[in-house]
Amino acid sequence: MSDAPEQGFPVAEYAARTARAQALMAAQELSGLLLTTEAEVRYFSGFHTLFWQSPTRPWFLFLPAEGKPIAIIPEIGAPLMRRCWIEDIRTWPAPRPQDDGLGLLTDILAPLAAQGARVGLPKGPETHLRMPLGDFETLLARLSGLDIVDATGILRSLRMVKSDTEIAKIAHICAIGSRAFARVPALARDGQPLEALFREFRQEALAQGADDVPYLVGGAGQGGYGDVISPPTRKPLRKGDILMLDTGATWDGYFCDFNRNYAVGTPDAAARRAYAALWRATEAAIAAVRPGVPCRELQEVMQAELGPQGSTVGRFGHGLGMQLTEWPSIAGFDETVLQENMVLTLEPSLVHGAGHVMVHEENIVVRAGGAELLTERAAPELPVI
Repeated sequence: MSDAPEQGFPVAEYAARTARAQALMAAQELSGLLLTTEAEVRYFSGFHTLFWQSPTRPWFLFLPAEGKPIAIIPEIGAPLMRRCWIEDIRTWPAPRPQDDGLGLLTDILAPLAAQGARVGLPKGPETHLRMPLGDFETLLARLSGLDIVDATGILRSLRMVKSDTEIAKIAHICAIGSRAFARVPALARDGQPLEALFREFRQEALAQGADDVPYLVGGAGQGGYGDVISPPTRKPLRKGDILMLDTGATWDGYFCDFNRNYAVGTPDAAARRAYAALWRATEAAIAAVRPGVPCRELQEVMQAELGPQGSTVGRFGHGLGMQLTEWPSIAGFDETVLQENMVLTLEPSLVHGAGHVMVHEENIVVRAGGAELLTERAAPELPVI
């Protein structure tokens, strides 16, 4: 579409990310970072492919203390990686269960192990090791002198604060999602199976310019919905239903993540009150956002507005970007201080009526003067279909 940002990033952005990571590594006396997951590999290399959906092959990126990252990847990925800024690309004919990249990794890490060097690997919450555990244990046995330490803090500090180019991509997909939600009253109708509405919403988001809609959840029920993660059923929409759709659409590898609520026919008073309370809680959080505020405080602001109805889901929002949910969490346990150019979801929820839940969600970016909405703000009163 004509208003879309440029795809990809200039080489200078990857070089800057690498330099910032290496400065943080130096402060912790790390000789390198070993990265195994899609988001981290893409963040430092630009390697963007849906082939990660296949669990057959592991993929590795090693970020040394100086110089460019080194890719250790299956041969099938070499042509795409050569189009990135990475120069040192080492491959093997995967899948090869007897040695799926371990020999190549050993070649890189053995000299560091001989020095008793420290190498970082993400170990904390919201990280995972995308390689067979048996292979990882074999690697450690080969490299007994290597000190593998937790590098979660380094990656958190880098990825939580977005560049202007990243924000432009997220803003673009949020605008696409907002246009798709604006079409829901024309798409949804009494008697329509919920699974059919999900399908039509996906088609609408794609027509509006999304690359994909890998995440779409929601629910519908008389007076309210009971959960927010179930797949759709063939149960038809009926007058008296409260409908919710929550989408994570993507553009150029970046997500939006927000929802909208609707009433099918005239809503009851309980649903209207719940919606109004969530809208006010979101407004309060938007007003409270500014650099220097701890995430915990945003949770407290929303909980205070909702009172005892506020749900106990664990958090009222999170970071957003290359993944549907990223650091930080807007939760009582998270003391992370907001910084300019963080992108967040604000997602208060409550319980109302006979065990119904309701969730409201907006996407924002933290600016020096406060919150900037990336989504088109939901209507202050529950929309009626």
